[in-house]
Amino acid sequence: MTKIIYPNAGKITTNGKLTSLLELGAGFHPDFSGRENIYFNASIFGLTKKEIDERLEQIIEFSELQDYIDNPVRTYSSGMYMRLAFSVAINVNADILLIDEILSVGDQHFQEKCFKKMKELKEQGKTMVFVTHSMQSVKQLCDRAVWLYNGEIRMDGKTEDVVNEYIKVTA
Repeated sequence: MTKIIYPNAGKITTNGKLTSLLELGAGFHPDFSGRENIYFNASIFGLTKKEIDERLEQIIEFSELQDYIDNPVRTYSSGMYMRLAFSVAINVNADILLIDEILSVGDQHFQEKCFKKMKELKEQGKTMVFVTHSMQSVKQLCDRAVWLYNGEIRMDGKTEDVVNEYIKVTA
């Protein structure tokens, strides 16, 4: 979906602007400050300087990193990286948001804040692809679940059905 790697067979088609949170620190330069990385990362997602300027305070406020935003991100904890990355990703106005396990880092308060924001984005009609091993998170956020096993689709359907089958088979 993000064109970082390509499938060996078949094809993936996306319609609309896609943003992703795949790996902690991806798209960040360790020697740049948090503020500089907002510009760097948001520009990768296609925002102009003017658009970033307009959203900068909103991004910083959501991240709750005001006291650290001008420090190099190499001094950030993994939770702080996640805060910054998530805050940028939700402010690029993408149609599709791909999140791969990144929410497993960080404190409970910020994870809950992220889940609340993801629910808002879902209500706005945004598409989210949420990769996780947390069945509770799947139940909270997803209307549909796809269970992948060894690179193959094992089950695709209503969240409750897929989660129940996953728990039954893996227990």
